[in-house]
Amino acid sequence: MTPKQKRLLIRIIVALAIFVVTEALSQTGVLAQVAGESGELYAEFALFFVAFLVAGYDIVAGAFRNLAHGHALDEDFLMTIATFGAFALVLFPDSDPHMAEGAAVMIFFQVGELFQSYAVDKSRKSIADMMDISPEFANVIREGQLQQVDPFELAPDDEFVVLPGERIPLDGRIVEGESQIDTAALTGESVPRMGRPGSEVISGCVNLTGKLVVRATKPFEDSTVSRILELVENAAEKKARTENFITRFARVYTPIVVGLAAALAILPPLLFGQPWSDWILRGLTFLVVSCPCALVISVPLSFFGGIGGASRQGILVKGSNYLEALGDATTVVFDKTGTLTDGTFEVTEVHPAAGTTRQRLLELAALAEGFSTHPIAQSVRAACPTPAAAEAVTDVQEISGQGVKAATAEGEILVGNGKLMEAFAVPFEERSAAGTVLYVAQNGQFIGSIVIADRIKPQAKEAIARLHAAGVSRTVMLTGDRTAVANAVAAELGIDEVHAELLPQHKVEEVEAIIQQTRTQTGGKGKVAFVGDGINDAPVLTRADIGIAMGAMGSDAAIEAADIVLMKDNPADIATAKHIARKTMAIVWQNIVFALGVKFAVLILAAFGIANMWMAVFADVGVAVIAILNAMRAMKAPR
Repeated sequence: MTPKQKRLLIRIIVALAIFVVTEALSQTGVLAQVAGESGELYAEFALFFVAFLVAGYDIVAGAFRNLAHGHALDEDFLMTIATFGAFALVLFPDSDPHMAEGAAVMIFFQVGELFQSYAVDKSRKSIADMMDISPEFANVIREGQLQQVDPFELAPDDEFVVLPGERIPLDGRIVEGESQIDTAALTGESVPRMGRPGSEVISGCVNLTGKLVVRATKPFEDSTVSRILELVENAAEKKARTENFITRFARVYTPIVVGLAAALAILPPLLFGQPWSDWILRGLTFLVVSCPCALVISVPLSFFGGIGGASRQGILVKGSNYLEALGDATTVVFDKTGTLTDGTFEVTEVHPAAGTTRQRLLELAALAEGFSTHPIAQSVRAACPTPAAAEAVTDVQEISGQGVKAATAEGEILVGNGKLMEAFAVPFEERSAAGTVLYVAQNGQFIGSIVIADRIKPQAKEAIARLHAAGVSRTVMLTGDRTAVANAVAAELGIDEVHAELLPQHKVEEVEAIIQQTRTQTGGKGKVAFVGDGINDAPVLTRADIGIAMGAMGSDAAIEAADIVLMKDNPADIATAKHIARKTMAIVWQNIVFALGVKFAVLILAAFGIANMWMAVFADVGVAVIAILNAMRAMKAPR
């Protein structure tokens, strides 16, 4: 609890104590004995007014300050007028005194304000704790000594030291040392990652076990931690349509109810000779009930809680408008490579021809690919890390678009596609597979084939199933890969629709067509989310209703172009984000319906003189507290 909240709590306790003592003195007749029958009413007025001022002097001051600046119709003004009016009823001898209600309204209104402040701080703290990742210093070696400097002083290619227990200050690459690295603050992952020489590290993570020497790759202002903190700080500026509606609604609603309350208090006595005290009390009750604080507090708090709950799992949402849009998403479009698949090739099938062993086939292929830097060549070498030592390569020729030809001690080796085999007149067994097929020949003799494929992420199938369960009616995959490969991946994952062999500009055209189809099918209500790796998909991320960057730690393109950034390389987080969005929107609408329903019911009762001040207190403060409690549920996203 902050010092300001503690001071407010003390004031509430003191005011409540004065209120209870005054009420007890009045009910037991002690006040009448001390002040006399003629003075009892004024003594009671004075004591309740002291309790009122102790609890709400700042509300009264704020109301008059806003009135002086031309901003009268806010909740402070409504509370001040209503409570002053309750005390002013003492001037009407035919009316029962209502000083107790006037003091109670202010005390319980401040209880609601305290609860609101605590709830907002708790929500902010949940984000602040998770995002408390900004390093205060960087260690550098100067004149043989380890010195602490401001991270802003370092530039790319500068080396710095990270000791165990310290946060990594800048994005960089490890040049010396090994250590476990805790990435939980950025990704939500509980299991530390291993960092070794050559590994990339990002700012904000904690070095756990060993000393590391890191070479910076970005200045501090462009580091991951700086960009994420900026993203979170700016999230509150991008309001959802529902938030904007509630703000506009309150601006229209408040003047209307103030006018109705004034009419209710003045017109019946003026036009029909009704008693002033009765109708003024109805108007004051109407004012207390009408205060829209439950809506203007709970709706933004619900969105803020949803963003906080998502951030604790490494899902960064740039604004509540994107959370609302994701809740309405009925179509999710995926890039394949790096999103649903790892983006790294590996040998998935080995088919030796008659007379050749699997090991021999891999050895010869790895030998021929030994000098290539192509990802496919690297995957072949990874499958056979120790080719036959007796064989030596004397000449290698890369044939563009076909493969490689290598001269070895045992003759000529060809590794490539069918075109390479045809170019050298090698009869081969053509193979159809979900991946890239390499045919291998030795001295003009076909000796087998190897299938290279991009590995599907283990959580991808679960992610698609969970999205379908969460109300996504259409999943689409866009890829530049071959149609056969794309169809095989889509069939394994349960994706509804595939568009393959696309150039980057074609992806934008496909997404635009999908957006149009979705709006037609849903009457303009459905939204389209695009999920990409955030590096080469920036145009599509920008074009979709919601752009989601997948596994994009440290990617400037992802943080700039996407509306939602998933810091973990886990497709299941897409479904988690959708779940959080739907839960948040459900809570928002629960609060709207509940607050308006109770208020309108009590407003009608107040207009007919059935509702008293105590019911008004519940309709205002009680509803606000219940709505805030409900809004806080949005912060509790499943881990």
